[in-house]
Amino acid sequence: MTQQKTYLVFGATGQTGQHFTALALKQGHKVRAVARNPTKLAMTHPDLDVRQGTVPGVANLDDLLQVVDFVVCMLGDRQMQKQQKVNTAFVRELVPAMRRAGVSRLLYQAGGLSKPPGRQLPPLFRVIRNTVARSYIGQHEDNEAVMEYLTQEAGDLEWMVHRAGIGSNGSSKGVLERSSTSASIGTFQDVAAYNLATVADPSAIHTCDLSSYRKR
Repeated sequence: MTQQKTYLVFGATGQTGQHFTALALKQGHKVRAVARNPTKLAMTHPDLDVRQGTVPGVANLDDLLQVVDFVVCMLGDRQMQKQQKVNTAFVRELVPAMRRAGVSRLLYQAGGLSKPPGRQLPPLFRVIRNTVARSYIGQHEDNEAVMEYLTQEAGDLEWMVHRAGIGSNGSSKGVLERSSTSASIGTFQDVAAYNLATVADPSAIHTCDLSSYRKR
């Protein structure tokens, strides 16, 4: 039997977040979901606790982190991130609060076109980022600042970054596995399943990896 864990989820109303929340509950876990508009989370469950909150500047972070095992951030607002690094500002609030609460494990979902600290994107990724994905550059720069902060200033926490490739809300295409070199465009539910498995995986601590589908 799976040991029940409590997940604090930011971005639970997003397309990946809703799949993550449903899957965690299905596996017998508890979810404390923080949402700007809680009514967008179209599910109810005895083990689901939905709280209203806006990132950054979430009120009562210390209270939200009580009796939590894992924190999962699947946040993205392309328009806001064009203007400011909102996720970086939030993670800078979240990390000290996690320390105060004694919560160590954090999964942050970035994008596959976000460059990890100290490494360069492959040439093809750079071309895509600077052409067809140019409108998302603000998000990638925000994600890169988050990864840099975690690497430089949060080494005491058990953080991990999933640089996900997300393309559709279709049915599952298989199982995503961690990879430092190759990326697949996953469905939202497959990315959610990957996040749920990876946040509990000690071997993923302090990595900023991609994910690719397991070869059959």
